[in-house]
Amino acid sequence: MKNIKYILSFFLSLALITSCQEDDLTIGDISAPSNIEISITYIDDGVVSAAPGLGSGVVEFTASATNATAFHFVIQDVTELQTEGVLSHNFTLLGTNTYTVTVIAYGTGGNSSSKTFEIDVLALYDPPADLKEMLHANGTRTWKIAADLPVHFGLGPPGGSNIGEWWPGSTNTDTNYKPDVGMYDDRYIFNVDGTFTHVTNIDSGDITGTVFGRDPLINELGSSGGTVDGADILNLPYNDYQENWTLTAPGGIETISLTGLGFMGYYTGGNHKYRIFIRSANEMVLSTLDGNGEFEWWFKLIPE
Repeated sequence: MKNIKYILSFFLSLALITSCQEDDLTIGDISAPSNIEISITYIDDGVVSAAPGLGSGVVEFTASATNATAFHFVIQDVTELQTEGVLSHNFTLLGTNTYTVTVIAYGTGGNSSSKTFEIDVLALYDPPADLKEMLHANGTRTWKIAADLPVHFGLGPPGGSNIGEWWPGSTNTDTNYKPDVGMYDDRYIFNVDGTFTHVTNIDSGDITGTVFGRDPLINELGSSGGTVDGADILNLPYNDYQENWTLTAPGGIETISLTGLGFMGYYTGGNHKYRIFIRSANEMVLSTLDGNGEFEWWFKLIPE
């Protein structure tokens, strides 16, 4: 009987070892990315120029590496995740300046490799004083979607010049106004130091809140939940966060650019650049092209 028990025990142990070995085989090789390559393109009003550019301050970085699944770009102490390895960045310090850029390539199992280099960039655009005064009041200013004004939210064709040409949002006195989608209690804070804070629920008293956006583009935020309503996701849980803002004027069009996944109003993905279509001391109309290249989205904002 003892021999039988020993034999059974041996076979059970062997089965467990075999099972573990088979599980290990599914993990695959874990190795750090190698052969990091970075290409740099200076872009000036849509024209590719030689280093350090013609003065727009806009540089596109393209990174590649063997066995890489995602990339981090660290520029001016700001870290941006770009799965595809392509990032457009606006440098706004006037004159020709040298910047240090680090590209981190991530592979399986969280292993990473990095490459650091320097780049010279020429920036000549100095935003007019009244634009800066409007945006941050030389200190800090809080903005919100102008729910009480007509056509405060709309869409039209890419590159369109008519606010809400295809669909205008309604005022909050109309039945089409939806106060509970996760957008109208958001606040957008611009600070003179270049930081941008998105408060996702001004009434909550803490960092928790919800946002509103396009399905599936809003999945880029990495959150889950919310309510599917046609092509929209309502009230996706999302905490307050901070990014950075810059002002540029490609082709003479004043533009607010937000770093990372920063956005205003309705999340549309894309390049997170908002052209300033109309502005006054206490109102601005913005538009942005969504990540599908399908619609130009319009937002009317007023200060708190």
